[in-house]
Amino acid sequence: MLQLKNGVYEIGGVAVSQLCDKYDTPLYVYDTGMMEEKFNLLKTSFDGANTKIKFACKALNNINVLRFFKNLGAGLDTVSIQEVWTGIKAGFDPKNIIYTPNCVSLEEIELAVKEGVQINIDNISILEQFGHKYGSSVPVCIRINPHVMAGGNINISTGHIDSKFGISIYQMRHLERVIKSEKIRVNGLHMHTGSDILDVDVFLRAAEILFEATEHFKELEFIDFGSGFKVPYKPDDYYTDVKELGEKLTRSFKNFCKTYGRDLELWFEPGKFLVSQSGTFLAKVNVIKQTTATVFVGVDSGLNHLIRPMFYNSYHHMLNVSNPEGTQRIYTVVGYICETDTFGWDRKMSEVREGDVIAFQNAGAYGFTMSSNYNSRFRPAEVIIHKGKDYLIRKRETLDDLMRNQVEVELK
Repeated sequence: MLQLKNGVYEIGGVAVSQLCDKYDTPLYVYDTGMMEEKFNLLKTSFDGANTKIKFACKALNNINVLRFFKNLGAGLDTVSIQEVWTGIKAGFDPKNIIYTPNCVSLEEIELAVKEGVQINIDNISILEQFGHKYGSSVPVCIRINPHVMAGGNINISTGHIDSKFGISIYQMRHLERVIKSEKIRVNGLHMHTGSDILDVDVFLRAAEILFEATEHFKELEFIDFGSGFKVPYKPDDYYTDVKELGEKLTRSFKNFCKTYGRDLELWFEPGKFLVSQSGTFLAKVNVIKQTTATVFVGVDSGLNHLIRPMFYNSYHHMLNVSNPEGTQRIYTVVGYICETDTFGWDRKMSEVREGDVIAFQNAGAYGFTMSSNYNSRFRPAEVIIHKGKDYLIRKRETLDDLMRNQVEVELK
């Protein structure tokens, strides 16, 4: 996490200037201290139940990050067979991996079954095919869509009525018929209403819907509430009060377990919550361009490295770490891609000069994992800070990386 100490910006105790000199820019930097702090906060908030935390690796899938969370005691949430394979390579026991794909073929699900991970299915068509092939021999979790609108952006709201995710709560009778006819063994129920959930009561309302759905399933071992907890992006921003949620949901879950007849495991799949604030993205200023209306700060990056502001209209707080005591001025920060890739309009920062380094905060989640080679640009390096020491965990790409899978042919 970025901090100003004695006039110098540091991440995990290492000066930003030192990191830029050593690894160049643009650069992703992650602080394990913040990851551990968030993991422990979530764990203690729900310590009243038999809680299992599965890190949603789509947020940040570097194998070193996965191993760090494994060593903290986390399981893994995956959404593709490739993430499953990466998780196993990172050392996760397949039994501690849940696989929740969307719109994939049965053939991909069969690959996951072979790996021995927990299968989570979110549509009746594939569930019926799955049951026809495996019957009761392979337990399966069912993803329910509770039709609760939650999330900070329509692209990250997944539990509403028009969402492609999950089996509608209104299809329960059809779902029962398929399960009974194919003799499917359902060992878990799952929901994920969306990301950036601020209202605790919305989460609790969806939980009650899921509790009611359990009356149709008598062999459950766990209930999975996904995640979607909001983290603060702006100074003094709102965020999900996980302690309040933990207290209320744990109490509700315990009462449910009594009604159900036995204690079940309570699962969560946090991604952004665990890694967003741990990450800082560093980019160097190439040019200051003043037009008749705007002063642009053009950096050595773009939507190819951090697409969230353009894709989700997300806010990332930006600081000029090279001139912390400079006069505050208004800038619009843009990238070097041949598109309108604006990181932020009319941002107040310390006076920016060409060659300064701009730090983008809350860049640990869906930053590098959503990066691309658009405009044939290289993807940046990744560095992790652990106990005051920096480690390179991904090399900066080169032209060889861009050309590796291209096949040159002679067209006649």
